[in-house]
Amino acid sequence: MVSYAKDERCVALAKVLVPLLERSGPEGAGGYGGTFQVHVPNETAEQLGGLDLIRAALRKAARELDWKFGTYGFGGGQGSTTLIGIHDKREIPEPYAQVVEEHRQRQMRAAVDRVAARYSALAGSPQAASPPLRGTPVVQTKEFLAAVADHGLLT
Repeated sequence: MVSYAKDERCVALAKVLVPLLERSGPEGAGGYGGTFQVHVPNETAEQLGGLDLIRAALRKAARELDWKFGTYGFGGGQGSTTLIGIHDKREIPEPYAQVVEEHRQRQMRAAVDRVAARYSALAGSPQAASPPLRGTPVVQTKEFLAAVADHGLLT
């Protein structure tokens, strides 16, 4: 397995990812409960160094935040999108557990509302969809793409 730990692209990307991972947790949760997932075009993933390098940068950034984590990713094949993500697996201390749970419930409700709105539109009765919430993949993807562009990481 190739190590990207000292690859300058990995180091630069990890620096960009640290604040994004910090913001990925719910407000008021003490930095716990973070989840970060982006869906980027395959070409963008390749410009950043590929799926493996991006996952390595996520791991590097998460270590800086003392996360216990799991990463996942797939893409780069026939499809047009690469999905990459990481989640904080640390035990959530009691003062923050309720905040994290309520945040997750709001995210799930918003996701269900968006699916219901799409289904209603297909059925001919439009229904307003909930706007994407902070910390959802839609918002995180936009933030990620803006951050890597701002730091000149896309060639």
